[in-house]
Amino acid sequence: MNAGTATGTTEYHALPVAAVAERLGVDPARGLSSAEADARLARFGGNVVRVPAGPGPVRRLLAQFHDPLIYVLLLAGVVTWVFGGHVDAGVIAGVVLLNAVVGFVQESRAQRALEALSKMVPVTATVVRDGLPQRVPAARLVPGDVVELTAGDRVPADVRLAEVHLAEVDESALTGESVPVVKATGLVPPSAVVADRTGSGYSGTLVTRGQARGLVTATGGATQLGGIQHLVATAQVVETPLTRKLARFSRQLSVVIVAVSATAFVLGVVRGTPAPEMFTAVVALAVGAIPEGLPAAVAIVLAIGVVRMSRRGAIVRHLPAVETLGGTTVICTDKTGTLTRNRMTVTTLAAAGELISLADSAKSLRECLIAGVLCNDAQLDEGDPTEIALLGSAIEAGLDPEAIRAAAPRTDTVPFESETRTMTTVHNGISYLKGAVEEVAARCETELLPGGGERPLDRDALDRLQETLTARGLRVLAFARLTPVPVLLGLQAMHDPPRPEAVTAVAACRSAGIDVKMITGDHAGTARAVAGEVGLASGRVLTGAELAALPAAEFDETVAATQVFARVSPGQKLDLVRALQRGGHVVAMTGDGVNDAPALRRADIGVAMGAGGTDAARQAADMVLTSDDFASIEAAVRVGRGVFDNLRKFIAWTLPANIGEGMVVLVAILLGATLPIVPVQILWINMTTAVFLGLTMAFEPTEHGVMARPPRPPERPLFTASLLRRVVLVSVLLVVAAFGAYRLQLGFGASLAEARTTAINVFVGVQAAYLLSCRSLDRPVVRAWPGHSRMFLLGLGLTAGLQLLLTYLPVMNTWFHTAPVGVVSWLWVAGAAVVAFAVVEADKLLWSRYTVKASRGV
Repeated sequence: MNAGTATGTTEYHALPVAAVAERLGVDPARGLSSAEADARLARFGGNVVRVPAGPGPVRRLLAQFHDPLIYVLLLAGVVTWVFGGHVDAGVIAGVVLLNAVVGFVQESRAQRALEALSKMVPVTATVVRDGLPQRVPAARLVPGDVVELTAGDRVPADVRLAEVHLAEVDESALTGESVPVVKATGLVPPSAVVADRTGSGYSGTLVTRGQARGLVTATGGATQLGGIQHLVATAQVVETPLTRKLARFSRQLSVVIVAVSATAFVLGVVRGTPAPEMFTAVVALAVGAIPEGLPAAVAIVLAIGVVRMSRRGAIVRHLPAVETLGGTTVICTDKTGTLTRNRMTVTTLAAAGELISLADSAKSLRECLIAGVLCNDAQLDEGDPTEIALLGSAIEAGLDPEAIRAAAPRTDTVPFESETRTMTTVHNGISYLKGAVEEVAARCETELLPGGGERPLDRDALDRLQETLTARGLRVLAFARLTPVPVLLGLQAMHDPPRPEAVTAVAACRSAGIDVKMITGDHAGTARAVAGEVGLASGRVLTGAELAALPAAEFDETVAATQVFARVSPGQKLDLVRALQRGGHVVAMTGDGVNDAPALRRADIGVAMGAGGTDAARQAADMVLTSDDFASIEAAVRVGRGVFDNLRKFIAWTLPANIGEGMVVLVAILLGATLPIVPVQILWINMTTAVFLGLTMAFEPTEHGVMARPPRPPERPLFTASLLRRVVLVSVLLVVAAFGAYRLQLGFGASLAEARTTAINVFVGVQAAYLLSCRSLDRPVVRAWPGHSRMFLLGLGLTAGLQLLLTYLPVMNTWFHTAPVGVVSWLWVAGAAVVAFAVVEADKLLWSRYTVKASRGV
């Protein structure tokens, strides 16, 4: 047994400390004996989060070759090698190997995420054994151990707190709580979520203030951290939409190529063509139909997208994530640091029933601001986030905190106590009090009026004022001067404000048809307020407790209809992602904490925070934001949509070329004619045009209005009916132009080599013209010109140069069975290119008019 608890799943947070000690069999004052600790270590195992062994490296590498398109590529490589294209075969082998290496690296993500979780547990801990405190390796802690914690320590195991002195714990990595949690020793209900268990501490969290002593209740895999590790290990990795579509397309393409090749072979033999000659023809057909450049093009298009995203502050760790983000239908985002600044800021002050803006507070509530500076242990760049916010409000109002402190040095302090929820400091004989509104008000009989003067404290007005502020999701602190008599100086209300750019980004996502949902571990009121500020519908906030109570039959529908979730556990985050995926959504999930790792791994694309996130979250994610900003997600979605458009453009361009090459051979077989293009020439066309023409699509700029259209349906195949129509049209154009040029040249008395050279040049010329048209797939390119592209012009120039070398260089004539041709041949090439471009553009114009009329019901 790896780890555990002394009594299974006992809810220790709901039991008194004495009862917990009794169940664990330990004296809280003396701790366990060394002998008992050793016995329990043997029983429960070490306090480590063990990483389950995954497939070995060899197995993971070999698995990358198990793909239909890889089989097609390997077949193309073998055929290419057989026909002497050793360089081409080497290129194909390189593509296959590159894909395998990329996939192999991606397979290691989950393993690294689990290893990052194991590093959350500290190396050593202070434990009381045999009545004496001592430092021991954290891995040797056992249930029942008594541990001592102080500021700066990581909690080494799950503990029930027995003694607390001003202790606060940063649990954000585990729960998503935006501020450190004040700890106590009291009971909480058995149903309380982890974020509300103030009497407990959890493995991997950080003590930010004070000291505490606790009884270890769970170690290793039995801790909350261990539970998350289990969720990460068992969370199924979902294939990206692009991966699914490419796999389906590869299978369909493989079947079609084999079926057409076999049919052509049989027809040719039946017509009396010798079997060896038919084998050569069928191989030419298969080689022509196989899109050897598709995997390379996909990888390069995605790689260009990675570069573009990195310029927007998004680092992609998993190549298909580039396209996946462009197809996202739901973004599940964290609140703190992503939608907000992750910096508490005072926004409003109040006194005597009046709300006062920060800009006007220097005159009317100067002493309230001064009290916030003096009754404060923080520095501007270090300390409790709430106290740093109080310094910030003073500076914003035009005061100098350093000068204030120098003029009134502190002579005494009553530190913050969780029981009284107040803090008191003394300066030159004047005492200032800071704390919860009800606690501070209980000690005051009068209140300061804005601008000066005092009046009896109006407690009803104060209660209404506090309700107004807390309803807006603000954290409210009260301040009082205790000498010579207690006077309420006023209130300072603060929150973590939304990023202005996040508000704009949320609006852009929603206008693009993307549903944005906030999932946070923070309180429901705070979540509702922030949701309203960033533009999310905040009518209903669903809490973790309410989620747990939902009937299974209503779960998916309720999740889809809700936009804000609060106080959710790591397991519930995972359930939310699964529910949305069951509804057919492509889900992007953001997160920064350990608690987010399982959902990040399960989502179609996991987005981790780079600046403030944990290693566990970053390792589980597909993409890391360097700025922790929601606006970076919106920018990445924009890039992702452009990437998918470019993939569609490449596929729309390359398939007619490959199918056209196969059809030219097939028509020759059916007519019993000599092949107009032989296999080595087909390989030349494929190699040169795929690299120098097709790959220019990877560098195409994003078209205008890409964020004004809804997400593409996840179930829509890569090979749509519209694309099929275009492929058939262009394939026919290529066949007619190339076969016609070949027969025409023979009719004019040209040699077989000259006729084939003309056919090759016509094929490439039509492909170049079609490439120009493909810069906009759905609208005439003259109306939707995406902008200047140097790579497009460079590709056209290089292709033209290569065709001239193929036609006129003697050594190329020998290798590829070509011959120099005259002006008439080139006029045919130019004419075919112009006609093909005009036909495709006319088709786009007519089809767009037809679809508009159909949508209007005309």
